[in-house]
Amino acid sequence: MRFDTKIAIVVREDLAVWQKLNVTAFLASAIAAASEETIGEPYADASGNAYLAMFRQPVLVYAADAEGLTRTHTRALARAVPTAVYIEDMFKTGHDEANRATVQAHPAETLPLVGLALHAPKNLLDKTLKGLTLHP
Repeated sequence: MRFDTKIAIVVREDLAVWQKLNVTAFLASAIAAASEETIGEPYADASGNAYLAMFRQPVLVYAADAEGLTRTHTRALARAVPTAVYIEDMFKTGHDEANRATVQAHPAETLPLVGLALHAPKNLLDKTLKGLTLHP
């Protein structure tokens, strides 16, 4: 099935595995919260157990170095692509309010990025992600 939009998460490649998973989970939640149309219908098994709804389309996870994250972030801002950010400082906080304060403390061009989540029309996102590779 083809989709007109694309969901992408970009994670800094040198993070510890637990950090990559944590960043990916938090960033995916931002896309789900911001884009109701990305969520499909709830699931049920043959025994009648109900399960939560998930994204209706694939989420592509990319790896990037710090420069690739910065380049992608700059492109996303220039193209007004809806974006979520995760920065290094957020590993040291314990709650949402502190996370927002750490992001707000940095100008866009100096954010210590470790991850991005983006959702946009496929062609626009392909241009924004140009040069990145899927996470191995």
